[in-house]
Amino acid sequence: MTVTTPDALLAPHDVQHAGADTPAALPERKPRDNNDPRNGSRGGKQPRRDKRDVHGWVVLDKPIGMTSTQAVAVVKRLFSAKRAGHAGTLDPLASGGLPIAMGEATKTVPFVMDGRKRYRFTVAWGEERDTDDTEGRAVATSPDRPTAEAVMALLPRFTGVIEQIPPQYSAVKIQGERAYDLARDGEVVPLVPRPVEIHELTLVDHGDNGQSVFEAECGKGTYVRALARDMGRLLGCYGHICALRRTLCGPFDEADMIPLEELQALCDRAASGEGSLADALLPVETALDDIPALAVTRADAARLHRGQAVLLRGRDAPHCSGTVYVTVAGRLLALAELGNGELIPKRVFNLSGLTASPVAKESN
Repeated sequence: MTVTTPDALLAPHDVQHAGADTPAALPERKPRDNNDPRNGSRGGKQPRRDKRDVHGWVVLDKPIGMTSTQAVAVVKRLFSAKRAGHAGTLDPLASGGLPIAMGEATKTVPFVMDGRKRYRFTVAWGEERDTDDTEGRAVATSPDRPTAEAVMALLPRFTGVIEQIPPQYSAVKIQGERAYDLARDGEVVPLVPRPVEIHELTLVDHGDNGQSVFEAECGKGTYVRALARDMGRLLGCYGHICALRRTLCGPFDEADMIPLEELQALCDRAASGEGSLADALLPVETALDDIPALAVTRADAARLHRGQAVLLRGRDAPHCSGTVYVTVAGRLLALAELGNGELIPKRVFNLSGLTASPVAKESN
């Protein structure tokens, strides 16, 4: 696969071939000084844009060829946001939903990463590669190609809770080092199988070109590239991923995604006073769709905001227990643990700054 991408957006190949979820809050590189000639200026100083508090989610429809870390940096720059991180790495060769949390939304990243993911991917049969995708070198080949019937018969073996060995080029840590770093140095290390859950695996198309298209819905930690590798081995013909798109990530689906070009255009309009960046944001609490909401009074909200527990008694006391997200006057206040009539704050939100527009809140 040949990918053409703007040099301004791309760095050399990102070795984080993470078809599975990897932590989002990666440290950003310190921006270059405005006087540094490497920043693209021609000797003159460029004004430094002040960073601001931005709170919410942008679900970028990540283009092929861009790393997840680069995507976060681009969105962070467009919003001049102080903090940003993503909820689960996408391969550079993958497209689709990359949820990017800004500001206080970064506190809700684990809830997205723990959610289900859905992928549409294409497997090229006849060749296994060391990266399990098109960027690697061939390590095994076969002239055989599977029939649609043979592929269909295999799918039940990859549904439910299965044992999966991560790819050699993955973000799994081995004695403190990433597997992809060891692989780049030529080391072949044994990776331990681990349980992953695949809720659904469907054959969408089986062409005469030696490729098959699948859809998979899976849980946290599943490597789609490993699926292609393992199916190819069992079929006796080998295989690797040649196309991959994420269509669901936790509560975010394709309807929530915004292409980079559209986001750039919206930011340009906002800069000229023709719109608002808030229109591109989804509320922080969108990530908490599976968690019960609990409204409290302003007096109780004041105590929770100070980190103090609140006793909930009387006729209106909630009957549920566990994690809840707390609101006051319709505004997100905290994540808290509820039990035995006591509400204990765990994460308190400070949403002063740019947040999602009322239209975005109503649509959610």
